[in-house]
Amino acid sequence: MNKPSSLALAFVSAETDDATTAAATLSALYGQERLEDADVIVALGGDGFMLQTLRETMGTGKKIYGMNRGTVGFLMNEYREEGLRERIAEAIPETVRPLEMEAVDQDGQTFRALAINEVSLLRQSYQAAKIRIAIDGQVRLEELICDGIMVATPAGSTAYNLSAHGPILPLDAPLLALTPVSPFRPRRWRGALLPNRSSVELAILEPEKRPVNAVADHTEIKSVRTVTVRESRDMTATILFDASHSWDERILSEQFRY
Repeated sequence: MNKPSSLALAFVSAETDDATTAAATLSALYGQERLEDADVIVALGGDGFMLQTLRETMGTGKKIYGMNRGTVGFLMNEYREEGLRERIAEAIPETVRPLEMEAVDQDGQTFRALAINEVSLLRQSYQAAKIRIAIDGQVRLEELICDGIMVATPAGSTAYNLSAHGPILPLDAPLLALTPVSPFRPRRWRGALLPNRSSVELAILEPEKRPVNAVADHTEIKSVRTVTVRESRDMTATILFDASHSWDERILSEQFRY
């Protein structure tokens, strides 16, 4: 990282009053570089806006430092106006790798999308979904009857995955979480932890009777027949966290909440 005084910053914000006001204030204090010329992009908003910023800058090598001007802000740092360059210079970088989803719909069309949080399959009607699960080409579960299932990254493990009672993963863990949503049969199956090099192949059983949608973060494909999910080997993004409140500390705090 450059010396604090020489850090070129670009501010981007969600379209909320708090976020746009913060962007204007910080731009006046620290200057506003073009995105392509900035050393660090400062994202102002909530976790949703951070994910949007990460997707838009994926593979560019740009570092993203977020400050919370939204609601949850699990991926964000505390908003403070003073000493911003010094905070960024001391921040801890964490590398995020997205998931690559390849989905084939009922018409045989193939769709591809990236997901930083998770790829989820969700039933489309009142009928429960029936899904066959294979890992690296080997069928591990012949039939899961459920509302859905997801493959979550460590970055996404505290989002929808956590709401579905999936495990929280450290950001640098070489793992993916495979988590069912409201499983009916087998009732006691609670998911699995997979090596991040695994390929997860999900086949929809009875797709006409029990249609299923696939969602990669905010990209939705309707009426899928098969979905393959794997971690990208090529695409990365870097998030910066304050040293005083690192991602590891957030994970530990979250696991001891009651």
